[in-house]
Amino acid sequence: MRLNRILLSTALVVVALVLQVSVFARLHLPGAVPDLLLLVVVALALVYGHTGGALVGFGAGLLADLAPPADHATGRYALVLCVVGYLVGLARPETGRLRSATVPMLVVLGAAVVSTLLYAGVGALVGDTAARHVGLTGLLLTAALYDLLLAPFTVPLIMALARRGENDPLTGEGSAAVAGADGSYGRVSGMSLRGRGKGLGGQRGGLLSRGTTRSAWRKGGKRL
Repeated sequence: MRLNRILLSTALVVVALVLQVSVFARLHLPGAVPDLLLLVVVALALVYGHTGGALVGFGAGLLADLAPPADHATGRYALVLCVVGYLVGLARPETGRLRSATVPMLVVLGAAVVSTLLYAGVGALVGDTAARHVGLTGLLLTAALYDLLLAPFTVPLIMALARRGENDPLTGEGSAAVAGADGSYGRVSGMSLRGRGKGLGGQRGGLLSRGTTRSAWRKGGKRL
């Protein structure tokens, strides 16, 4: 990943995790908790693609696994968000821009369902039966509902920030454009210099011919 992607992703993940732990986790809502970290991964994966989405998801999930008050096995949420980020990145259009707001909402809905199922499934493998006591159906419904309500206020903004970072003139694309401009400028300058050189050469030729004529006239005068 490029430096601007790493910096932006890190900042967004840290802010989302702080809000997740300090605000959303303390709301005591029925069922699941609004997953702001998941929405960040979804938004960045829709811009960066499946590889960038998987890397961002793994880093965000690992940070959530290590941040207190995490009460689950380390790496569990990293695996979930890594898979979600990869799958969401596959839905990224070739142009990198979505034509309607329906696609992101459907992607958020699918990501909420898949992440809840994966988290519960991995928990069942390591002996965590919390999902059975709460009710998997209730978790799925509330997770999808909370994330869909939160998505319009977060996903478009994060995607806009990511696209702005992609169009930064300090990135590779901007450098290529500048290089192309420099190349064309160099060609124009070279042509101008060549044209000036010809003009200078013509002027020099004219001066030389004039000088030769004068010297010949002087010599002729001497002969005369």
